[in-house]
Amino acid sequence: MAADQRGMSLDEVLALPATVNVVTAARALGIGHNKAYDLIKAGQFPVRVLPMGNTVRIPTAALWEALGIGPLRVAVGGPSS
Repeated sequence: MAADQRGMSLDEVLALPATVNVVTAARALGIGHNKAYDLIKAGQFPVRVLPMGNTVRIPTAALWEALGIGPLRVAVGGPSS
């Protein structure tokens, strides 16, 4: 069975951990992972990348920014009175 190539829903993108791998970032952006790696090598990936030796991680906050998802505000202690 072929890998799931569909993009991600907003809920899926918002549930991502602090950093993600290139395959996950590519899926969120709606592009293939080969294209994502090509863009990274060319210095044209639309999101800041964190090279870590042979691994590349993508900060989720930067991914949200590229997708036009604003910063999230978390209410602490429930609604204000």
